[in-house]
Amino acid sequence: MTPDVRDRAGRPARVEAGQGDDCPIPATSWDRALHLIGQADEVALACHVTPDGDALGSMLAVAFVLRSMGKRVVASFGDRQFAVPRLLRFLPGQDMLVPPEAYPAAPELMIVFDSSTFERLGLLGTNAAMARELVVVDHHPSNAGFGTLSLIDAQAAATAMLAEQLVYRLGGRLDRDIATCLYAGLVTDTGSFRYSSTTPAVHQMAARLVATGLRTDEIARELWDRSPFGYLKVLAGALERVTLEHGPAGGLVWTYVTRVDRAAHGLPYSELEGLIDIVRRTDEAEVAVVLKEDDQGDWQVSTRSKGTVDVAAVCAALGGGGHHKAAGYTSHDTVEETMAKFRHELRKVS
Repeated sequence: MTPDVRDRAGRPARVEAGQGDDCPIPATSWDRALHLIGQADEVALACHVTPDGDALGSMLAVAFVLRSMGKRVVASFGDRQFAVPRLLRFLPGQDMLVPPEAYPAAPELMIVFDSSTFERLGLLGTNAAMARELVVVDHHPSNAGFGTLSLIDAQAAATAMLAEQLVYRLGGRLDRDIATCLYAGLVTDTGSFRYSSTTPAVHQMAARLVATGLRTDEIARELWDRSPFGYLKVLAGALERVTLEHGPAGGLVWTYVTRVDRAAHGLPYSELEGLIDIVRRTDEAEVAVVLKEDDQGDWQVSTRSKGTVDVAAVCAALGGGGHHKAAGYTSHDTVEETMAKFRHELRKVS
């Protein structure tokens, strides 16, 4: 099937059907996904808690196509305090979102995006466990395939790359709304094309998306160049307590942000997403860690590696997962206990 992509002037810009054919996902898996969707009257979509651009963007892009096919579409994520993060509120299609309590308890067909485990679905983990068919669309190497059907490609730079293929296979075409959602996912998970995951296929996909007439400068501003004043105050506190440790892993830099820190400046948890990217710049450290206390008092641990250390292995040992250079997990311990356990696992892979 050849997707129909529109350029800035609205003219068809054909894309070869072979785009993405080197994807390791078997054709039979794609075919089964299309069959399940074709047979369904309603499709329930979900992504991981505190969604980033890749999770929410991939889900909404596919939601647009499903709705155009005449399907009833319900989309959500399992946060206790259900709210789209401020930096993603520019994404179109949010009228299809519903809070977890309005989500089907036992969906006939549920498709989850960018989630490597049931736990990452938060409140919707129970719904996923009750789904008759659960399709998992993801790119995390730590994803063992927890659904009834896996569309997982650990080599893909972003789940958005798989979502684009699903759009095409469903007979959809790129318009500006779908392209905006997919582009947000692509640039988020490639660090604006700075990470080593940025392949020729990534740039080819970006070209297809931009051809629809995207204003990439406006998307970049929404994602990275805006923040409330309170973020600067919280950032200052986190940097004031940042710690550099020398060790076998090539150096560790870490800090933390409490919910009291955030409350003092009225800063939502979702605004902390980019903090790790500031801390990881430290030349003297191979590994960076940021502990962020969420509204329930748990610590969400974000980790980054410059490449020598496999932080995914460390985080997997602590109940999480992710990629070789970027991973995370949840800790219910104190800051000191959390870091002690992290150091212990870090030594094993160093």
